[in-house]
Amino acid sequence: MKISYAVLLLASSILAAGQNPAYQQDPQWIAPEAAGAKANPLAGKLETAAGGRKLFLRNCAECHGSNGAGMEKKHSADLQLAMVQQQSDGSLFWKITNGNAPKGMPSFSRLPELQRWQLVLFLRTLKATGPAAADPAK
Repeated sequence: MKISYAVLLLASSILAAGQNPAYQQDPQWIAPEAAGAKANPLAGKLETAAGGRKLFLRNCAECHGSNGAGMEKKHSADLQLAMVQQQSDGSLFWKITNGNAPKGMPSFSRLPELQRWQLVLFLRTLKATGPAAADPAK
């Protein structure tokens, strides 16, 4: 029993080390109202989120981690956080499309529009993991 607890504690420490618990959303990086109101044309096709996962791993995981928790050393967003998940699909699409160069987020406008919408669908599947998941204040 003690060994299992030690393994669990070690695993959560490793997961937490890769996360960005200090992430603060840029208050200046807000999608225009019209962009935020855009509906995801793939919203009814949740099976396309699997393609979004592949795109995420290829284009986003380097900075946000494979689970979307962000990386402290890269100052990248923890995409599992409520402050991210509560944004509209249109806002997330706009942020993926335009990026935030001053904060290190590149534009992914080079990806076809439907692939960017697939990324939004995948972002919706991300769930908090590790110690921060148990803390509702995070």
